[in-house]
Order: sequence, then structure tokens, then C-alpha cells
Amino acid sequence: MNKYRNKKVIIDEIEFDSISEGNRYCQLKLLQKANKIKNLELQPKFLLQESFKKNGKKYRKIEYIADFKYIENEQVIVEDVKGMETKEFKIKRKLFEYKYPDLELKIIK
Repeated sequence: MNKYRNKKVIIDEIEFDSISEGNRYCQLKLLQKANKIKNLELQPKFLLQESFKKNGKKYRKIEYIADFKYIENEQVIVEDVKGMETKEFKIKRKLFEYKYPDLELKIIK
């Protein structure tokens, strides 16, 4: 258990951070099998800000790692399964929405 009381679960030899995320994976697999979605991807990474140097100090890049990415009706959908939205996630969501206006970010609760 972690601080958000999520219980990790293993499905298809893949470890998910929560039972909800594992359940959503199963739903998406069925949707892909039924040809409702395609190109299901797990843990896709999105660069929100490049790394940089300022006054001799190095700043690391900022990445957002979603839970899933897939195509539905020719639209790229990015999904995150959240029991609770942290302050960090809310900031990353704003950065994501700004940098990737053509992608739809769905939050699954």
C-alpha cells in the first residue's frame, strides 16, 4: 500500500498502481478486441518542458506519464485513472493541455 491506499495489481504480467487502473486496462483491451479503439499504449510519456541550464544550475526536464493512450474515432485519447488529483497532477495537466492541444486528456475516476 502507498500513501493513497492504492493496492497494486498484476494483469497480463503487467503491474498496475491500482485495482481501478487494472480494471480500466481490461476494459480497454476488450474495446480494442472489438475494434472500438486501436493502438492501445501503456504508460505513454509526454515532454512538458525541456531540461535547461540557468546560472550554472541544471534543471531536469518535466515529463507527464499517463496511464493509457489509444485512438478512438481517429482522435488520440490520453487517459489517466485517478482516485485523487494531486497538486502536482493539476499543474502537469495544465502544461499538458497547453502543449498538446490536439490530444484529449480523459480523467477516469
